[in-house]
Formats: sequence, C-alpha cells, structure tokens
Amino acid sequence: MADPIPPAGHGVDPDEVARFAGLAHQWWDEDGPMAPLHRLNPLRTSWALEQARRWLTDRAHEPTKPLDGLLAADVGCGGGLFAEALAKAGATVTGIDPAEASLAVARSHAHAMGLTIAYRSAGVDEIAREGAAFDLVAAMEVVEHVADIDAFVQDLAGLVRPGGGLLLSTLNRTARSYALAIVGAEYVLRWLPRGTHNWRRFPKPSELAASLRRAGLAPVASTGVAYMPTTGAFRPTRDMSVNYMMFAVRPAP
Repeated sequence: MADPIPPAGHGVDPDEVARFAGLAHQWWDEDGPMAPLHRLNPLRTSWALEQARRWLTDRAHEPTKPLDGLLAADVGCGGGLFAEALAKAGATVTGIDPAEASLAVARSHAHAMGLTIAYRSAGVDEIAREGAAFDLVAAMEVVEHVADIDAFVQDLAGLVRPGGGLLLSTLNRTARSYALAIVGAEYVLRWLPRGTHNWRRFPKPSELAASLRRAGLAPVASTGVAYMPTTGAFRPTRDMSVNYMMFAVRPAP
C-alpha cells in the first residue's frame, strides 16, 4: 500500500506531516490551533520584505510592490498563510507541502482571495531535481518538525538560486522555550494541541547557522521574536531564546 502522505524530502518526519494534515480544515480559523501563526504572520512578513529589500533586490526603479519580479517558494506552506502574504507583496509564489489536505484548503482560499499561487504536493528534493530555482525560499515554523535538520537545509538550499536567499523561522532549544512554547502554549494557554512540538528538535541559532554554512549559504541576518500579551501581537527583539528568524544568502558568482 502506498504511503498516505508523500515524502517531503530528506529529514522530514512523516508523523509530523500527518499531524498537520489532520488540522488542515482549521488553517484559516484565526481562533483555532493555527492562531499563533496568524498572530506571527504580520511580523514574519514585514521582516521577510525587509530582508528581501536589503539582500535580494538591485533595481533601477522602486517596484510597485516589494517583491515584484521575484520567484518565491514557501516550503511547508500548509494552508497558505505565508504564501498568500508573499503573493500580495508581488512575488510569483510556489507553495510546497506534502499534505494534500492542507493544499486543498490553500488552493480554495487563494482562489477566494483572487490570488494566483502554484501549490504542489512534492518533496523539496524532487522540486530541486527538476531544476527549479527561486529568488526567495521560506520555511516558516517547519525546521523544528524535521528529523534531520542538516539534510532538510541541504534540500532547501538546493532551491536557492545564486544571489537568492533562504528565510527560516523556528524555536530555540532553551529552558525558556520549553516553558513558554511547550508548557505555556500547549498545556496552559492551549494555543496548540498537546504534542505539537518536540523540544529536542528545536535548533539553537548556532546550530542552524552551521547547517546553513554547510549547505553553501551565508547567514546574514537574524532576529528574536517576542510575544506581547497586552496586544496579542509579536515584535522583533534581540532576545532569541524562544522564537527567532534567520536569513541566509547564496553568494552570486
């Protein structure tokens, strides 16, 4: 019998894929289990646009939209939250996810919003073998769910064209992240279903940066992400002990 969930590339845990496939119908419920991602999306979008302007765009004129003319891939796109943000910023977007149930939701929502996004149920390594290359590759809140980060980052790097960039967001492996992201978010506040995260898989920034360098990319920017209880929003911070984002570029020849 064929696997119900297609492989997502080297290092990806099929149990994690199945877990998120089971939540597919709740991707766009802002009060459901994806609520933290909805709250995170404005910050991760603004930071992505800032890095793209700084590292990826060298244009004679200011584009109408920040990502006009850029090809972007959102790996582990789920229901399309971040893919839609990239498309609204002007990028030509491909969303990649092994869970077809999530992609069905993503396609339906993009159509309702009048957005053209190519969604594919395929492994990252499979897309790379096809010769696809992107100006911007993103894997948001994905790295902490894979079994082999080095292998997964190598696959992601294979999609980044020379001069392009890779954007990652994840959680740090610290006592504070265990208290807030697992005990707090899953057991106390119940923002997420219990068992969503495995703390042992959270990569430290130094470990993630080393993986990026081994994959031929140069880390050039990072920021911590802090939750503000008074507003329910997230803001950038120098403190990377819980959530953080990292941007790396593939040097042009």
